[in-house]
Amino acid sequence: MKRFISPVALLILIFLSFIELSAIGLPESDTASAPPWSKPEWLDSSEAPTVLLRVSDSSPAQALSWSWNAPLNFAITGHLRGELVWKTPEKDFTLAKTASETALDINGNDMSFKRALGERPFASLPGVLFPTTGEYELSLTGSGDVTFRVDGGRWGWLGADQRGRDVASLFVRGVSVSLIVGLSATLIATLLGTSLGLLSGYAGGVLDSLIMRAVDVLLSIPTLPILMVMAGILGKSLVTLVLILSLFSWMGTARMVRAVAMSLRDAPWVENLRALGAKRSYIIFRHLLPEATPLLLANIALGVPGVILAEAGLSFLGLSDPRLPSWGRMLHEAHTYGAFTKGAWWMILPPGFGIAAVCLIFMDIGRRLEEMSDPRLKSS
Repeated sequence: MKRFISPVALLILIFLSFIELSAIGLPESDTASAPPWSKPEWLDSSEAPTVLLRVSDSSPAQALSWSWNAPLNFAITGHLRGELVWKTPEKDFTLAKTASETALDINGNDMSFKRALGERPFASLPGVLFPTTGEYELSLTGSGDVTFRVDGGRWGWLGADQRGRDVASLFVRGVSVSLIVGLSATLIATLLGTSLGLLSGYAGGVLDSLIMRAVDVLLSIPTLPILMVMAGILGKSLVTLVLILSLFSWMGTARMVRAVAMSLRDAPWVENLRALGAKRSYIIFRHLLPEATPLLLANIALGVPGVILAEAGLSFLGLSDPRLPSWGRMLHEAHTYGAFTKGAWWMILPPGFGIAAVCLIFMDIGRRLEEMSDPRLKSS
């Protein structure tokens, strides 16, 4: 039995499914979790990673084994009622002490915090709190929930972007956005193109001429400028983007279905159905539509890559919803904030490879469906 999908495309599909399932353990894509432009953790082990220590009522102490130079900075956030102590191999520091519940938002560059620790205003607090390698401990006496973030130069599987967001989390969530846009717009365009194509091909006459002239006009319009104008006028929501892409993607389907309907409307068995009194709708949906279904399935699979590329192009131009972490939006932000010049390849390559991988998967599926609908294509 011939494989429905090639081994390479199957491996890519399994990989994308695996990372999509792995999104459960990743940070939220819209929150800053690391210093901006952090490298992936596996890239340079000599550089300190970003570490998050969290202490609360249920876990009042957290240990840290430190084997690098002083970090770039640190931040303390949360709420506390009691005392927060940082224990180093050389000295203990009381980071905060309150008699009532107080919100904490402390940065290593805060001069008032430096003075509270007895340090000079221009002293480097990361070097003071991390004087050497060894064992450290953050302990909480009292109640509260405090997060102590130690900012290094590495973070996560794919580093961090210009806002400190986890790139791996953005990449994984981009899978969902690309598939939602690609499949939704293609299905809507297929439904519209199939309906108009069947009606045009079977009815013929003036109606066929009107529909085909509308198809010719839409095909002659340069798509990208029109998409840019409509996206700018109608807004940047996901629903608007899907509707715009589907509106300019149905013409090829309409022509293909029309050709199938025209080749079958004068067939003897269709004439017999009309002679028996079969309604036009019965002939179209009960007999002509099933004949076009194999080609429609292949057309859907081959249409998804085009829609995904169009969405990525619009997002790259800044015409998508900025709240959606799509792959095109990731490339837009990488270009806008200078990831190319900074050498932050981890912001460029993952979304680029993701777009290429998903497009190759659907193109392979579409090719296999075409071979199933027309066995003559197998020889080529």
